Amino acid sequence: MGSADAATVRGVTSDATTASAAAELAALPPSPAVWCSGLRKRYGRRTAVDDVSFSVARGEVLGLLGPNGAGKTSVIKMLLGLVRPDAGEVLLLGRRSTDPRSRVAVGYLPELFRYQPWLTPTEVLDLHVRLSRVDVPRDERRECLALVGLAERSGDRVGGFSKGMQQRLGLAVALVARPELVVLDEPTSALDPIGRVDVRDLVLSLKSRGVAVLLNSHLIGEVERVCDRVVILDQGRVAASGTLAELLGQREVRLRLDGVDDAAEDRLRAAGSTSRSGDWFTVQLTSDDDGVTVPDLVRDLVGRGVRVHAVEPVRISLEERLLGILRHDEPEVAIR
Repeated sequence: MGSADAATVRGVTSDATTASAAAELAALPPSPAVWCSGLRKRYGRRTAVDDVSFSVARGEVLGLLGPNGAGKTSVIKMLLGLVRPDAGEVLLLGRRSTDPRSRVAVGYLPELFRYQPWLTPTEVLDLHVRLSRVDVPRDERRECLALVGLAERSGDRVGGFSKGMQQRLGLAVALVARPELVVLDEPTSALDPIGRVDVRDLVLSLKSRGVAVLLNSHLIGEVERVCDRVVILDQGRVAASGTLAELLGQREVRLRLDGVDDAAEDRLRAAGSTSRSGDWFTVQLTSDDDGVTVPDLVRDLVGRGVRVHAVEPVRISLEERLLGILRHDEPEVAIR
């Protein structure tokens, strides 16, 4: 075989190998939007963050909860490369956080920020688009301001904005460069109830588009409404983590029944751990799907001649669970 033929074979083989490797790479699941392991940070003698590990999948909303001083903002700053950890590793969108390219597709709304008062919202977005080096058409920038409710104030000076309006502008800045990961540190702190609903809808919209969201908020009700998973920090450590269903435990249902015989009691016990107080029965459901378990249970009880006077769902709230963990009334939980 001549050298030209050999070169051709080598070229074909190389191209085939490259194509095969690219196909295998494309078939792999995408790397998490956020992955951190063993994060630790000390300020003098105080340990602010101690051995914190978690991940945020693409298109997932993860809530970061905990009291003031728990280390939430320190964790966020380490993830974004604003603070150097004393120990641990961080990957953002598949790249190490020490690589500036890891933050190209990250939108960030800090807890405390201030824009130059002489700029307009349009000028603020123009500045951040230039800094991001992403080509965002002007129509898209205007749509971003409209998304946060500032379309009619796009030409006004920021210095005349209320704190809530500046918060809305901060959200627009976090979203304008088409991020794949959005980090929101207390995004509703200065917003009225309508503004909080707008942020909730915005987070759900990001999730539907496959954008990952890391949300740090003191508003537990908002976290419960939008988050897929929650990480609870206490004194710089992960006190609990998991999906809401995992953290809140088994759901319960209370039933007011009449005519319960041994066969009906057996059916109640088959549905889960059962306790009784008079004609009220409380059942800890073993299934996670109330939509199937409760109707089937009621149907079977009625079929056994039991009269069902009332059915009431019982579920611990995230606030109750959080307080139980922080007051150390419950053991630490690390679901995953």
